[in-house]
Amino acid sequence: SRRVQVLLILVVLSFLLIHFLPCSNNAHMEEKPSPVHILILSSWRSGSSFTGQIFSQHPSVFYLMEPAWHVWVKMYQNSAKVLHMAVRDLVRSVFLCDMSVFDAYMSSQKKKSDLFQWETSRALCSPPACDSFSRSDIITAGNCKTICGKYPFSKVEEACKTYSHVAIKEVRFFDLKVLYPLLTDPSLNLKIIHLVRDPRAVFRSRENTVKDLKRDSNIVVGSQKTKGEMGPYNTMQVICKSHVEIYKAGSQAAPSFLKDRYLLVRYEDIVRDPLARAAQMYRFAELHFTPELQKWVHNITHGKGHGAQAFDIGSRDALRVSQAWRKTLPFQKIEKVQNVCKDAMDLLGYRLVQSEEEQKNMSLDLLFAQNASE
Repeated sequence: SRRVQVLLILVVLSFLLIHFLPCSNNAHMEEKPSPVHILILSSWRSGSSFTGQIFSQHPSVFYLMEPAWHVWVKMYQNSAKVLHMAVRDLVRSVFLCDMSVFDAYMSSQKKKSDLFQWETSRALCSPPACDSFSRSDIITAGNCKTICGKYPFSKVEEACKTYSHVAIKEVRFFDLKVLYPLLTDPSLNLKIIHLVRDPRAVFRSRENTVKDLKRDSNIVVGSQKTKGEMGPYNTMQVICKSHVEIYKAGSQAAPSFLKDRYLLVRYEDIVRDPLARAAQMYRFAELHFTPELQKWVHNITHGKGHGAQAFDIGSRDALRVSQAWRKTLPFQKIEKVQNVCKDAMDLLGYRLVQSEEEQKNMSLDLLFAQNASE
């Protein structure tokens, strides 16, 4: 009888192992799906900081703004093309929440507050990176910087690993093909949002931030080409050419692994209909557009501010600010920008203006095609 009891116990244990262990494993896998990785690919002064905030404020997103800034600061004597690989490797590591990659570019005594623009990340202003706010709060950079700066750098990686989505805004890629290894990497689930803006508006905004962008411009075109009257136009030419090549690689001659993973968004379309465009980007990124976020997006784009602070993301009349170049940029400069950026403007749906009268009076419906390439 003792043998029978032992056999019965073994049978029962076998039954439990066979039928319940796989179920528990499957349940565990369902509880934690693979993270989604979002790269907002843009250039300076193109509305990318605001677009980044649309993702940063989402409670499911861990966001970093321009982490490759650290690469360019450390290796400023190189060209953008030479730095592409280092930037790509850093971005991959951040997507995988491996923040040891920053050891090569930052002090061994680094704190969370040493990370470039860390305060623009809601995830670094809420638990576990900071205990002063809730993860569901809409958190401004100013409030976060005042309260959450004292935490150790290790909190960045700890926080990253608790989110279903990791988003990065980056302006230091000029070739989509550099990202192909990330798009084919089985450890990543990468989606790319390619954000563009009217080159005339970009040029006008860059004029107001020349000193802030000096080092970056030198890396983009070389210090000699940034000098003289044509310096700003040389930089714009490289930026516009990169947008053409990225768009063509992402949509016109796209490899199969890019299917449903590349989305072109124009900043002007965002500010004309913020809720619709935010909803479009959230769908693309597999995120839910909560009522709280809808209210925030509406309020921050329908304020009375003039966007006077170059890198400040505050409430403003976003549509009016986006068109400020039409009243403040001399037509002679507009002609030069249109000359060096004509291919990008044609491809992305920005109409050329032929006179000062057109510059000031052409309706937005005429100035912008409904879709890129129209």
